[in-house]
Amino acid sequence: MKTQLFSDNELINKFISGDSQAIEVLIHRYKNKVYSYILMTVRDQQLAEDIFQDTFLKVIKSLTDGRYQENGRFVQWVMRIAHNLVIDYFRREKQMNTVSSEKYEYDLFNSQKFSDQTIEDELIDFQITKDLRRLIDELPDDQKEIILMRHYGNLSFKEIADQTNVSINTALGRMRYALINLRKIIKDNKICLTK
Repeated sequence: MKTQLFSDNELINKFISGDSQAIEVLIHRYKNKVYSYILMTVRDQQLAEDIFQDTFLKVIKSLTDGRYQENGRFVQWVMRIAHNLVIDYFRREKQMNTVSSEKYEYDLFNSQKFSDQTIEDELIDFQITKDLRRLIDELPDDQKEIILMRHYGNLSFKEIADQTNVSINTALGRMRYALINLRKIIKDNKICLTK
C-alpha cells in the first residue's frame, strides 16, 4: 500500500515509529493550504516561507515529543500552529500598522480595475488600506484575529471556529462586535475610508 493512501493518523503513527517519509507525505498533503493561509496573512513571500518552515518544525517537534493528541483533526492543529506563529510575528514586529504594495501578490497600483485612476486616486486607495489596517490593530485580540482570518485568510466561519476552539456562533459574534467596534472607531475619530 502506498504511503500517500494512509490516513493522517496512520502517517503520524508511522512517523513516530521512525518512518521519516510519513511526515513528508503529511507536509506535502497540506502544504498548499497552510502556506496559502500564511501568505494571505503576512503578504510577504519570504516571511511566509519562513513561518511555513517554522510551523512544520514545531509540528515535527510536537509529534516526536508526544504532544499531539489523536483526534482526527491534524490539519486544524497544523493551521492553529501556523496561525499562532503569524500572530506572534505581528506582535513582535507590530507590522499591522503598515501595508506595502510590495507585500501583495499583485501590484495594488497596477491593477486593471484601477487603470483609469490618477496618481492621487492611487494614493488615496493606499491610505485607506493603511488606515483600515491601523484600525483593525486597535480591536481586541479576539476580534482582530477573526477579521484577519476571515478577510485576509479567506477562512470560513467553520474553519475559524475550529482553529480558535470556539463555536461558530461565537466566531460570528466576534465578527459582529469587530465590525461594530470598527464603525464606532471610524465615527468617533471622524475617519473617512472612502474617496
